[in-house]
Amino acid sequence: MAYRQTTTKTTFEVSNVIQPIFTGGSVALDNGARILATTLGEQAVLTELNTGKQLAEIEGDGEPISTLTITPSASHLIVCSRSLTMRIYSLKVSPDYDSIEATLVRTTKPHATPVVVLAVDRTSTLLATGAADGAIKIWDIVGGYVTHTVSGPSVLISALHFFEIAALEDQASNKNKKNRRKSTADEDQAQDDSVASKFRLAYGTQDGKIRVFDLSKRKTYPVYADPNSRREAHESNVQSLDYSPELHALLSGSRDKTMTVWLWKEGAWRGTPMLRHEGVEAVGFLNNGSLMYSAGTSGLLRLWDTTTHQEITAKQDAKSEAESIVSAFALPHKNLVVCAQSDFTIALYRTPSAADATKKSTKPLEPFRRISGTHDEILDLVYLLPDQSLMALATNSEDIRLVSVADKQPDLDNEEEGAAYFGHDVALLKGHEDIVMSLDVDWSGHWVASGAKDNTARLWRVDPANNSFECYAVFTGHIESVGAVALPKTVPPENSEAFKNPLDHPPAFLISGSQDRFVQKRDIPRTSQKGAVSTSLRRLAHEKDINALDISPDGRRFASASQDKTVKIWDSATLEVVGILKGHRRGVWTVRFAPQGMPAIQGETGTAVSGKGVILTGSGDKTIKLWNLSDYTCLRTFEGHSHNVLKVVWLRLPKAAEGEDEAAAAASKAKQRIQFASAGADSLVKVWDANLGETECTLDNHEDRLWTLTVHPKTNMLVSGGSDSRVTFWKDTTAETHAAASSAALKLVEQEQQLENYIHAGAYRDAIILALQLNHPGRLLGIFTNVVTTNAPEEGSLSGIKAVDQVLGNLSDEQIFLLLLRLRDWNTNARTAPVAQRILWALVRLYPANKFSNLSVKGARGQKSLKEVLNALRVYTERHYKRTEELVDESYLVEYTLQEMDSLAPPAIEQKDDGDLVMADA
Repeated sequence: MAYRQTTTKTTFEVSNVIQPIFTGGSVALDNGARILATTLGEQAVLTELNTGKQLAEIEGDGEPISTLTITPSASHLIVCSRSLTMRIYSLKVSPDYDSIEATLVRTTKPHATPVVVLAVDRTSTLLATGAADGAIKIWDIVGGYVTHTVSGPSVLISALHFFEIAALEDQASNKNKKNRRKSTADEDQAQDDSVASKFRLAYGTQDGKIRVFDLSKRKTYPVYADPNSRREAHESNVQSLDYSPELHALLSGSRDKTMTVWLWKEGAWRGTPMLRHEGVEAVGFLNNGSLMYSAGTSGLLRLWDTTTHQEITAKQDAKSEAESIVSAFALPHKNLVVCAQSDFTIALYRTPSAADATKKSTKPLEPFRRISGTHDEILDLVYLLPDQSLMALATNSEDIRLVSVADKQPDLDNEEEGAAYFGHDVALLKGHEDIVMSLDVDWSGHWVASGAKDNTARLWRVDPANNSFECYAVFTGHIESVGAVALPKTVPPENSEAFKNPLDHPPAFLISGSQDRFVQKRDIPRTSQKGAVSTSLRRLAHEKDINALDISPDGRRFASASQDKTVKIWDSATLEVVGILKGHRRGVWTVRFAPQGMPAIQGETGTAVSGKGVILTGSGDKTIKLWNLSDYTCLRTFEGHSHNVLKVVWLRLPKAAEGEDEAAAAASKAKQRIQFASAGADSLVKVWDANLGETECTLDNHEDRLWTLTVHPKTNMLVSGGSDSRVTFWKDTTAETHAAASSAALKLVEQEQQLENYIHAGAYRDAIILALQLNHPGRLLGIFTNVVTTNAPEEGSLSGIKAVDQVLGNLSDEQIFLLLLRLRDWNTNARTAPVAQRILWALVRLYPANKFSNLSVKGARGQKSLKEVLNALRVYTERHYKRTEELVDESYLVEYTLQEMDSLAPPAIEQKDDGDLVMADA
């Protein structure tokens, strides 16, 4: 069979990206619960919370961000960095929250030390900055000036909170003050009647102090745990403050394991501490002050009754250290609490409404949505479920993250739809005790196998419809890390019970490979096993670590790839070697059997191979090899990666058209382009033609090595992940590109014919515009030549025809630049220079001089390209004028020479009728 290369270009485009948005630090949310602001190193990221779409990425100033916040109205973003600068951005949000325009309006250095905490009042007018040296300033956000300076102790400010006091504070305060002058009382009363006079700023410090600053009187009032002894509010960092106007109460939380409710009594704040068994990182009031929440190092969000100070959430065990909560804030009007965990996960909790909250114990609160700030290093990933709406990620952690990749637009207010949020964690598969290294999935997508550094393999049953994600079986037996697992993907008959109900029919067996060089086959029990499952068969397979496994489509064979540079083909039933693939010069990282129904593939010798099929391998020697499974010889070697090839996958084969007969289907199958994709440590994904051995396209959207690659079985969507914590979804746009190219070619033919018609009809106006659009310099020159050299030039026309003058006088910046490019080229040729000079003269007369120097030019070079073009026009124009002047000077010499020759010429001789010659009169 002779393989014929098609002309269709293979293209993939980035369809979606799950990328880091949070790596520790500050988290903020606007009052509408739509725009999430997070810290990503030295960058600030704005994300639309409903869709997960990244709306803006604010570049840093070279130093990490110390804190940030977004105003409640989402009108401004304030970012402070360790370089001591504070940047204020004005935000313009599109009506559909599809984009944000962030404009830097101000940069300043507010303090002599880094700003570590920020607070904005409810009106989005005032901003408070707290620095590491204890200084506090209050700013007008729009005006950019300081309204108040708060003098405090030289201790780091750890918490800030704006609030508006209830009227009774001033009333009580006035009763307790004696011998106060009436004028002062009247003045204060007038201030209390205004809104501004009620604004307060509460702040807490690293040494446990709490103070309240009166913005109207510019005074600071202490908050003591014991007013008589003046014992400070807490013994350690005050991490969080909140205020309830209904109760006229302050709430504080500290790392001294206490949270305290402060009530205004007898002209002072009186506190009631509540002891906890964990450091408190965040506290707040809910439901108009009837409830309180707290969060801290246990990773739990707890609810408390404000009146009894008793916890109303049921007793629960502390979570892992990675899930400890480092900060939290609430939007009470949305019944929403947002918590940031130490593993960079942002957890969203729904709090009970006033009607649902009771004084009795309520069930523990669990997040209804998790957003991974970063997935760390992505070691493996696979599609799950029959509709491929979930994806399992092995992320350099002992937990497996199940991430939604459904193409839906959920609403944050709808908890059921919340699970469809693209890119957020639907569930965590917990059970491994060390980093998960590899994943595989069965034909149905409901059963997932994992191998980890804890020397075990596990089988998981995934049933999101019933919110069931359980470990079905644990497989032990290896004495070192399990680096590869594989499940059979043979599809059972459609009328079988296993096909109709895959959740109750696990795969028949699991193959695992380890650094201990053994492969093991485990028969999977028909019922869930709580204990370890024993090994069915076990073989010493290789001389070095086993990196990858794959099972053939029929389940009868499997392949193991090893660091010992070999790949072995095994009989699945007996675990006996049936073939060895030798040829790679370094360790083999990946192996993949060709799918069923694969057409015959042409090798380097021109021989077509089908038979038992073929298999792909990728190695540390930067090559990919295609092997014949009939005689275990190498058919072709693919070279193109500049580093280790870590993963290969076959792309989906096109299906036969409906109604196509067998002969047509066979012919169509013979012409099919057989492709596969590879991912390497060079951070690139490459798509290859298996028959030609050539790269079809190279995909680049990563910044570090790619450990894993998978393909959507129905849409050909490629998904790549690696060390840069980014998951890229590559959409196969080959059909769209081909259709667009065909449409563009057809349109081009039509336009070229139309251009010929314009030229033939003498419609110079339309012809010039179309020639510029089609970028036909030769035809454009012909048109201008006809215009300039016309036998009947119109009076007053710059070019020769007034209609052409109108066209030249109404060109866009891009069209002017394109025309200048053409004039530059024509101006370099003496034959075409006169036409170029005439059109250039017309342009100069039609536009002001600054028009040409200020053209808006697209492209990377921009104004530099424009400057080069104008300079070339100037140089050659000067050369032409110099040549013209020389010609004029030479013409005078010629005229003088002719005149002199006439004066020196002898008199003419005339011949008379009789034949005599006589001298004629001069």
